[in-house]
Amino acid sequence: LPQRLAALAAAAREETRQSRQQLQAQRQEVAQLQEQLGRLARQDGERWASALQRAQREALEREAMRGAEQARQQELIRDMKGRLLELLREKDALWQKTEGIDTQMPSPAPRNAGLCTRCRKDFRLLSRRYNCRLCQGKVCHACSVDTGKQGRCCLLCYQQSHPQAM
Repeated sequence: LPQRLAALAAAAREETRQSRQQLQAQRQEVAQLQEQLGRLARQDGERWASALQRAQREALEREAMRGAEQARQQELIRDMKGRLLELLREKDALWQKTEGIDTQMPSPAPRNAGLCTRCRKDFRLLSRRYNCRLCQGKVCHACSVDTGKQGRCCLLCYQQSHPQAM
């Protein structure tokens, strides 16, 4: 019996030693896996951070390009408004210069359509008459300004109602 007990104890010690070795090997494997997982997590984090920085940089560049384009468009609009005012002033000056000049031949009587209140042009089939939305005067296409949805108005009323356009 003591020999059997000694053999069982030796077998138990051997089994314990093997279990400890397996446990130690598993702990080492777990440590290696944890290290590998940490390394992969750091790499993924760095990759995502890099991608985020790149996306933010690209967004800032796009925003800067949009801002520059918007500034260019606003400058173009400002230039076009200035040119429009110059042309309106030039047209008004030319009209004032030609106002006193009589026509060489009297024009035939209009068909009950009237004359432009600004330039005294006869309204005919091809010269359309517009009612100024402000003073209700009858003006031709050349003496009126299209104000969009509100309709047309004569140059004088437009200049009076839009002094900032001068």
